[in-house]
Amino acid sequence: MGMTVLKPYGDSSTYDVGIEVRGRLVRVQTKSTTFRRGGTFTCNLTGPGGKAYRPGTVDYFAVYLIPADMWYILPFAKTRKTSVSLQFTPGKAGHKYEAYREAWHLLRGE
Repeated sequence: MGMTVLKPYGDSSTYDVGIEVRGRLVRVQTKSTTFRRGGTFTCNLTGPGGKAYRPGTVDYFAVYLIPADMWYILPFAKTRKTSVSLQFTPGKAGHKYEAYREAWHLLRGE
């Protein structure tokens, strides 16, 4: 996809990978889920101790819905006004996060 991906050394960082975009680092926390009720998947965006991520620690969440083989690239700011438990309903018209499905261009700074 034309991105330079960086892996922090050790497990002390608040994010899983960094993406170098035009000389700056974009911090990405990856999450995945298999939990589904009907056509809706639930994914918890919690960090150490089951707590929400603080502003300034993560730029994006890359959420993988395993059974659907589908990614959502969510800007941190779009997750702050909700709980740490997000629901994804792929293909549903008007779904809150549908615009972020496979939105890899966001990580490239486009």
